[in-house]
Amino acid sequence: MKTFRQLRESSDKGKSVFKKKMNKIDVEIMKDSKGFTAYVDGDKLDTFKSQSEAEKAAKTVIKELT
Repeated sequence: MKTFRQLRESSDKGKSVFKKKMNKIDVEIMKDSKGFTAYVDGDKLDTFKSQSEAEKAAKTVIKELT
């Protein structure tokens, strides 16, 4: 049986609109009620108003990491 925390975390994530590897690092952008949330290598980056802003931010973070 799932705990309340597991249920809440699974419902927080929305629908995946972008999932790709950039320079061998996983990038995923999820659409939820607040906007577009970017995840870089499984870590939450931030929430953005548009998908293109989220993609640009993910690319910037990857350039800083590599």
